[in-house]
Amino acid sequence: MTTAPRPKFDPELKAGLAVVGGVFPPTITPDLIAFMRRSYASPPIEETLRGRAIDHRDEVITGHGGDPVVVSVLRPTGADGPRPGVVYAHSGGLMFGDRFSGLDLILSWVERLGAVLVTVEYRLAPEFADPYPREDMYAALEWVAANARRLGIRLDRLMVAGASCGGGLAAGLALAARDRGGPALCGQLLDYPMLDDRGLTPSTHQFDGVGVWDRISNETAWTALLGAARGGQGVSEYAAPARATDLRGLPPAFIDVGSAEIFRDEAIGYAAALWNAGVDAELHVWPGGFHAFDIFAPHTGLARGMIRTRNAWVERILAD
Repeated sequence: MTTAPRPKFDPELKAGLAVVGGVFPPTITPDLIAFMRRSYASPPIEETLRGRAIDHRDEVITGHGGDPVVVSVLRPTGADGPRPGVVYAHSGGLMFGDRFSGLDLILSWVERLGAVLVTVEYRLAPEFADPYPREDMYAALEWVAANARRLGIRLDRLMVAGASCGGGLAAGLALAARDRGGPALCGQLLDYPMLDDRGLTPSTHQFDGVGVWDRISNETAWTALLGAARGGQGVSEYAAPARATDLRGLPPAFIDVGSAEIFRDEAIGYAAALWNAGVDAELHVWPGGFHAFDIFAPHTGLARGMIRTRNAWVERILAD
């Protein structure tokens, strides 16, 4: 366990860390990937949607290499006319999780804001290493744009979003859409995003064996995705957006992160780089927050504030 000085956890969050550790250990090594795929699996979507005015259907699209990829389309029950759209990338370190991971936190975008949400079962490392996850996501973005009329989505209000590794995938999507002349995006929402394979920031080294998602977990994930290329030359900025040197012309961004997690400094650095490129970005660093505390401790005061603030930005960005 690290002895480096580090910010303290919020007291209310700290009280729940012991419970979190039974599902999500602070240090994830390759031998734990199979366990994490079981423990982090989502409940049936029917349970999550029970009592909500949301319609759900699955579709199969063509992913990277021409392979089938499943996406779920969720829209407000009884909604007529085109609605804002969100393409969502789930959390799970690129190694586990599924398209429904953490979905309960953002269903208000569908039910209250009237958006159509498309969440993607992108393929996971290490079985499917780079570029599979990011190119599956890009294929889904292109599919949404091509089928916008049928899906009831407004192309002038199309946003990408993601949490943790999904936040990194969303940032990479925004870069790729710009560079490839792809769908125009009205925003990119990056929740505590996983952006940098190099592990150079101070916050990366402050959290070993504590909290949720420490330095070793991060190295496990990036190695699963990139193999021997991790931290070296030639890694695509679409896989590790912190490597991007030109952020001009990107859509407005929302970035949030905890002060007590390894992604703090790369999230702050990415926000600063966006500002320096003339891109609008809203950044929130939540004091004492461990990684993904909104997912693991949504009942806490800090998590409720995080969720409210995030939803307010989404409401603004999707509005006319």
